Amino acid sequence: MKKIFETEIMSNFEVAEKIYRLEIYSPELAAVAKAGQFIEVQLANDFTLRRPFGVASTKNDTVKIFYRVVGRGTKFLSRRNFGELLNVLGSLGNGFDAEVEGKVLLVGGGMGLAPLLLAAEKIKSADVLIGGKTADEVTFWLDEFAEDVENIFVTTDDGSFGEKGFVTNFLPSILAAENYSAVYTCGPEIMMRGVALEVAAYEIPCQVSFERRMACGLGACLSCSIDTANGRKKVCKDGPVFDAREVF
Repeated sequence: MKKIFETEIMSNFEVAEKIYRLEIYSPELAAVAKAGQFIEVQLANDFTLRRPFGVASTKNDTVKIFYRVVGRGTKFLSRRNFGELLNVLGSLGNGFDAEVEGKVLLVGGGMGLAPLLLAAEKIKSADVLIGGKTADEVTFWLDEFAEDVENIFVTTDDGSFGEKGFVTNFLPSILAAENYSAVYTCGPEIMMRGVALEVAAYEIPCQVSFERRMACGLGACLSCSIDTANGRKKVCKDGPVFDAREVF
């Protein structure tokens, strides 16, 4: 379903350095958004293009997103306050298979954890493997995931929290200890490629969610096109979720 919504900002605050959690009130959008889909946000009239954000939660008639302040647009968004209106196009793209039977392992790095949070809400049984550079980047995710997953595994590049190393260093031992039905991953492409490689050895279905700068979100501008085993495809319209075997 694609529709423009005028939503109201319920909260917008910093959860870690330059990382923000924004929640908007939109019962209709919350009712239709699927895990892995995204929304396009109109920041203001003087910003020509909308900005894409993965839907992180749809609880209590609200839609939650997370974003990192990296430029003029996200800096402007971080200054929006409670009660202000936000024009949103959504929900867009194809999401994860939420009807999968058995337990799913969610593997995310950085801001790629946002769409996996909604997957945890929608899937019957899930564990999550969280990766980040430092403790500051991962600890706030623990409370976010706690209600909807059974087990939380954490790695940090510097060892300041959880296991020291990358998610791919500890993924094999996690896969060996549990009979997962599928693995869903989102984050840096190099991380997802490594995850897909490890999962392939266990012959488990793996779905990956690509992060791209999607200018229109509707497949018209071609700015998010990628090469796949089945030809050139658009991340916004054909994805952002793909079977790992198709893209890696």
